[in-house]
Amino acid sequence: MLESKVTVSSLGKLTKLCLTAAIVGLAGGAAAGEPQRFIVAYKAGADLNANAAVIRARGNVKLKIHGMNAMSVEMSDQTLQDLRNDPSIDYVEADAIRSLPGVNTMSAAMADQALSLSSAASPSSGKTYFPGQQIPYGIKMVQADQLPNGGARTGNRMVCIIDSGYDLQHEDLNNNGTVTGEYDPGTGWWNADENHHGTHVAGTISALNNNGTGVVGVISSRQLHLHIVKVFGADGWAYSSSLVAAANKCASAGANVISMSLGGAEPTLTEANAFAALASKGILSIAAAGNSGNAVLSYPASYPSVMSVAALDENKQHASFSQYNNKVEIAAPGVHVLSTVPMGTGSESTISIAGTTYVAGDMTGSPKATVTAPLADFGIGDAVNAAVAGKICLIERGVIAFGAKVANCQASGGVGAIVYNSLGRGSFGGTLGDTVTAIPSATASAADGAVMRTQLGQSATVKVKATNYAYFDGTSMATPHVSAVAALVWSYFPMCSADQIRTTLDKSAEDLGAPGRDPQYGFGLVRAKDAYDRLATYGCNN
Repeated sequence: MLESKVTVSSLGKLTKLCLTAAIVGLAGGAAAGEPQRFIVAYKAGADLNANAAVIRARGNVKLKIHGMNAMSVEMSDQTLQDLRNDPSIDYVEADAIRSLPGVNTMSAAMADQALSLSSAASPSSGKTYFPGQQIPYGIKMVQADQLPNGGARTGNRMVCIIDSGYDLQHEDLNNNGTVTGEYDPGTGWWNADENHHGTHVAGTISALNNNGTGVVGVISSRQLHLHIVKVFGADGWAYSSSLVAAANKCASAGANVISMSLGGAEPTLTEANAFAALASKGILSIAAAGNSGNAVLSYPASYPSVMSVAALDENKQHASFSQYNNKVEIAAPGVHVLSTVPMGTGSESTISIAGTTYVAGDMTGSPKATVTAPLADFGIGDAVNAAVAGKICLIERGVIAFGAKVANCQASGGVGAIVYNSLGRGSFGGTLGDTVTAIPSATASAADGAVMRTQLGQSATVKVKATNYAYFDGTSMATPHVSAVAALVWSYFPMCSADQIRTTLDKSAEDLGAPGRDPQYGFGLVRAKDAYDRLATYGCNN
């Protein structure tokens, strides 16, 4: 791997220079005396002296970082320099923000993109999985269905998920081998998920192969060991110090793979050191490349000791939101990924008009309700129009946000909304963003929208009901595909090191985009069977 040639010492020097500038910028951009969060690293054996120095600087210790001589401190920048000059202190840096880059943090504009539903999930054939389940397209794309994953093999690996928790009561997760976790005083118990994000990630990794229920994950055999460290609450953000503490807790629990569908724009020396140390202990860390749709580096994904994961759609095309840069190492399915969410919090939408049923996409944020009323043309939904009162609004996509379109329909007296695609594009999923509406809404393809326009005035029904599953988009959804493939392949070759597994995943990836490694796809699409075959043929040192 290209990253393996970067030394920790050279990274540390470069990162420390960048972080010094970041601290100065942070202090300069805040009002004098305003409390800020910093990571204070102290020298070995200097715990008491470091605590005393923080007290003298009138700092408030927010977190003792598990497994490191460091703590997160809230303090004013006015005494920052004195603290940095204390002989017990190694360094002081800004405690950077880390957040969930998945569907819950995407802007309305970012989520307003065409997402094909045609093969997002297909019924099981019963040959590999029990019948009656949905097989998310990503499972086959990463070849998870081509390796047996039962018995003791997958039971010899542990994946640690750092996220927003895990719904232990979920019908597709509640029987999942050994699942452990920890209590966090800031976010609560690991087995609750107010954000829905962590449960979705967990389902991609290990949703069960159980007859007639839900979906399947990459490792669906009930044998995988999972450890859950919850760092995010409903607001979906935390500090770098919390991430480092979580990663070290993963190591203490015995994790082989750490899966992190999260990130932030600013690096920290503490993180760089922590993940380098975890790599030296034989732990493979994997993180999301980010959803900003630009070339900005995201951390922890862009540290040399972490695999950076980009997102693909079902056609193996680079997702428009997926960040691209020279740190992107590998790619996986991340567009319209079907997986588990806390029980009853997902949505399933249906549309029928004059007896014809259409493929409906979910509008995230829509209330769960069913309405039947005449269908009325509402144009692009950019203005209130009393003519649609008591009717279901048929709205063309474009110009303004989905939330504004549906809100305008409701303000006009409309009782439901259907937003159909434009420019000949296919089915898609949308979001109301921060807009709260009282009427159910769903989406439809451009082709179906054109047919619906010939049915104006006829009886239409929009139904949105609660489910235990949902489609999410993001590099957050790509990351657990890679984490699970790594654990699955590694379980057959436990004698290999983490670095050898990482190298194998890169060398066996399906090359996409420009030949060789490139900023959009890295080495390409992760492939479980190809990685297995390479190790079986060439061994760990391939």
